[in-house]
Amino acid sequence: QVQLVESGGGSVQAGGSLRLSCATSGYINSAYSMAWFRQAPGKEREGVAVIGYNGFTIYSDSVRGRFIISKDIDKNVLYLQMNSLKPEDTAKYICAAGRDQTLASDAYDDWGQGTQVTVSS
Repeated sequence: QVQLVESGGGSVQAGGSLRLSCATSGYINSAYSMAWFRQAPGKEREGVAVIGYNGFTIYSDSVRGRFIISKDIDKNVLYLQMNSLKPEDTAKYICAAGRDQTLASDAYDDWGQGTQVTVSS
């Protein structure tokens, strides 16, 4: 069964860092794009970063220069290193797998349950 399981969320002060992980069941080694999305209460789901099967990355304007998406092929794990965190980064972060390299959520078919990130000022 396909699974995406996130971990690494928590509470941090503004300016701090967190690293999120997403354990996958084989997606990393296949022709899938892997992405991180986030959703805050009352807001739409937002694409944050995507990494294609070839390693090409795309970032949203709101996180470019602060977040880094990467993957460990041997461990089948997707990562999101988040630096210089801001209160507006507070959200549930969700990893997803899809066929296209895009930040559009409708291109992704498989989703994890998410991990909460809270940034205090």
